[in-house]
Amino acid sequence: MRLRNITGSEEVIAKSEYVIHDPKSMSGNWQSVFSNKAPLHIEIGMGKGRFIMDMAKAHPDVNYIGIERYSSVLLRALQKMDSLEEKPENVKFICMDAKEIDEVFGKEEVDRIYLNFSDPWPKDRHAKRRLPSRQFLSKYNNILVKEGTLEFKTDNRGLFDFAVEELEPAGWKALEITYDLHNDERLMQGNIMTEYEEKFSSIGNPICKYIINR
Repeated sequence: MRLRNITGSEEVIAKSEYVIHDPKSMSGNWQSVFSNKAPLHIEIGMGKGRFIMDMAKAHPDVNYIGIERYSSVLLRALQKMDSLEEKPENVKFICMDAKEIDEVFGKEEVDRIYLNFSDPWPKDRHAKRRLPSRQFLSKYNNILVKEGTLEFKTDNRGLFDFAVEELEPAGWKALEITYDLHNDERLMQGNIMTEYEEKFSSIGNPICKYIINR
């Protein structure tokens, strides 16, 4: 996926009060960022931030960290945050590569992980780069609490099938699986959509979702 670089995005991010600029220094001490002991949920690959901001507004008793690798995409999230009349105080952002996730969060520090419409990395040689791969599941296992969960949504059936196949080798188990989320009345309760979810579901693409833990 080729992204258009936005000139000045890194400078804006460096000055933003919503961005954690040295996240590795916070490993094991993320409660200090929010000054409370609320559960910590993270979204890896948050895109323009709609999902995590809506989650933060809907669940003020949870702290959220949105992680985005590309500065030009994170810039759009910051612009969205600035446009809000009421800005949620329980959400922060990080600009980083997900492969360093277990260096940024300490052991059993995260209560829930969200993966939404992740890059499918379609070539076989790139399988280990996929966020629901066994390589990443191993990293998530290091940072999730013992009863913590991971939720993954996508309209890419090939990626979803791959993700399900990775569970057993990685030592994870599925708590919930659906291949048509928007026609699953129970799992749709409280569902908050991403930009991609709204786009793809509006043209009839079924949305797949699983909830997993160790």
